[in-house]
Amino acid sequence: MLHFQSYLPRHDGLLPIWLLFISAVAFLNSIQAYCSTRYTSRVYSGNTKTFIKSALLKSPVTPLSSRTFGTWTLIQSIVRLYAAYHITEPAFYWLSFLTFAVAFGHFMSEWQIYRTTRWGSGLAGPVAVSSGTMLWMILKKGYYIG
Repeated sequence: MLHFQSYLPRHDGLLPIWLLFISAVAFLNSIQAYCSTRYTSRVYSGNTKTFIKSALLKSPVTPLSSRTFGTWTLIQSIVRLYAAYHITEPAFYWLSFLTFAVAFGHFMSEWQIYRTTRWGSGLAGPVAVSSGTMLWMILKKGYYIG
């Protein structure tokens, strides 16, 4: 157990551990996005309430869009990993925050503007993680970066 703990971020509080965990989840999500469209299709599930009645009744995910999403997610994973270990450095703190802000904006626009997704478990998870983490980071800004 002590060997495992030596790899964890050395800063107080749970936010660095959370960022490390979310970074690992994003890394695994990136791998699956390259291997299959199955899980990405759960997020981008299409929407029956589209601007054009005959449009997206099923997932618009293609192998290319899944791999693109995997690449985007991998970049976010790397930024969050660095932030977990350098959380007291303002640049890393805010870059990590921005990954969650961009993710939140992306998922909300895909739901409300582009209609490529609908509210459900595939969308609720990313929205909850991004909005919850942004709130947490705003509340703890003074503790970590002053």
